[in-house]
Amino acid sequence: MPYAWRPMRLGRPDGMQATLPLDTTALGAVEYTGGLTAGLIGHLSMTELLMVLLPVFIVGASIGSFLNVCIARWPLDLSVVKPRSRCPRCERPIKSYENIPIVSWLLLRGKCAGCALPISLQYPAVEALVGLMWVLAFYFLGFGFEAFRVSVFATLLFGIAVTDAKHYLIPDGFTVSGLIMMLLFAIVNFFVEEPSHFVSAWPAILGACVGAGAITIIGWLAEVIMKREAMGFGDTTLMAVVGAAIGAERSLLTIIVGAFVGAVTFLLIVGPIVKLRSAKQGEPFEFPDVPFGVFLAPAALLTLLWGEALITWYIERAFSA
Repeated sequence: MPYAWRPMRLGRPDGMQATLPLDTTALGAVEYTGGLTAGLIGHLSMTELLMVLLPVFIVGASIGSFLNVCIARWPLDLSVVKPRSRCPRCERPIKSYENIPIVSWLLLRGKCAGCALPISLQYPAVEALVGLMWVLAFYFLGFGFEAFRVSVFATLLFGIAVTDAKHYLIPDGFTVSGLIMMLLFAIVNFFVEEPSHFVSAWPAILGACVGAGAITIIGWLAEVIMKREAMGFGDTTLMAVVGAAIGAERSLLTIIVGAFVGAVTFLLIVGPIVKLRSAKQGEPFEFPDVPFGVFLAPAALLTLLWGEALITWYIERAFSA
């Protein structure tokens, strides 16, 4: 946790009384040592918890709304700033009150106010899921820089996964901005001095090189074996971002976890479905391309949060006497 908390009287280590932003009648046994810690959040009533986390959800959903713009425009090499949001069919500009995350889609009943054609469910779904990710991060990690970093990293990975699933492409907009943010966050955390799942500045630079290099070598070897392109450059830039966030060792673990989940998914689920569809249509079976970013992205988040425990668990069993 980003801040310490343990059963004792309400107060700070220096003996001074802390000022809490909410009613504290039920918090007499909690030490308040900084912002809204995860321990303090666990003692809030449902009403107080809603007051605290609803703004977080709104911020996350708003970022999810912008993420939808990135998912739609970056694969087409379009700016995410201009022109303003508009219907992709009739190109009618979307008014500000029609662009409220989740709410507007519900009020419009999932249809454009101009042409009345359906608006994809993707838009409110992405907004809701990103909002939920931000809520979970702040609920379990407390109101600190670490929760913000995890939220941003998870949002970035989610956008990459959705885009790769839809377009078999990982735009540079995600990876370049992601790499810059991960390196800046590593520098900022040096001054914040907050316990973190992320690596510090120098391991971040080393991790970016190792992550990108490892996936490039794997892609080259796969191309030699398969006699065709096996991995796009987007996977290389994605692993540079991942390595900058979690370091060299866990970036390698991310590749292993992503490859395992991807192989199982395609061999046991996607492959058989495509084979049955090909047989029904009388077409020869061709194994579909694998959007590797779809599996690397969640593997990276999993490794960020539980990678050290997984590595420790493996070493203890692999090298135990």
